[in-house]
Amino acid sequence: MTPRSTPDARSTIRVRILVGSSIAIGPGKADLLAAIADTGSISAAARRMGMSYRRAWLLVHTMNTCFAHPLVEAEKGGPAGGGAAITPTGREVLEIYQGLVRLARSRLQAFVSPAAGRRNKAS
Repeated sequence: MTPRSTPDARSTIRVRILVGSSIAIGPGKADLLAAIADTGSISAAARRMGMSYRRAWLLVHTMNTCFAHPLVEAEKGGPAGGGAAITPTGREVLEIYQGLVRLARSRLQAFVSPAAGRRNKAS
């Protein structure tokens, strides 16, 4: 059973910040930002999360275009290899997002039905 399919995960509050119709940051993008901060690499962060480099790069690109300043800066590979780092803006956005998640869960989780994550097959 994957974490998303467990009963607790289905009824856990997940916060997503939209900019227009794009998800600027949500649980997966926040995890990716943290992994990039830990590894110094989009590629290593993608491997850690079990996703392709292209998928990780597209998520980073979306985040960078949704915010006024980039959240991740990448250096092209070369003899010394490339790398990536989250910017000061990226660190601040990640911290604020994580705070919003903690706040939403602490204030709203008690009101969420355990059945909230189940799909209604009749609709």
